[in-house]
Amino acid sequence: MFTIDFNDHTGLVEQTWIDQIERLLTFAKQQEGIDESAELSVSFVDQEEIQAINRDYRDKDKVTDVISFAFEEDEDVFEGFEGAEIPRVLGDIIICTDVARAQAAQYNHSFERELGFLALHGFLHLLGYDHMTEADEKEMFGRQDTILNAFGLTRDA
Repeated sequence: MFTIDFNDHTGLVEQTWIDQIERLLTFAKQQEGIDESAELSVSFVDQEEIQAINRDYRDKDKVTDVISFAFEEDEDVFEGFEGAEIPRVLGDIIICTDVARAQAAQYNHSFERELGFLALHGFLHLLGYDHMTEADEKEMFGRQDTILNAFGLTRDA
């Protein structure tokens, strides 16, 4: 089972956005070979909220497009649960819809494609992908492109 908890802090999220992201992340989970049950959350926020989160948790006082908090990075949270039948809790993805809309216009593709890109980008971070080095960036962005294209959410979309 794959559970995604969606949270709309903007009051503007459409069901079609949620449906697309749920389908995309379910597809990405399969593409990444994750067979066990897993959970994550996706929150939609405005610029002010994402800037506050970025400032408070990442010491970067600026607006950004997506932030991920990977639950599995903190190995201490698993102490005492060895052998328990609990789903894999991946973490949280926070998407700024204002920035997504601006970036879609900037990159000349659909808002839906940008939302998918940001959700998948956050998802891959939850799985341990990163882009701190050139090699890591090439791997992560290559994986993103492969999954988005296989899903049918191309740059033309």
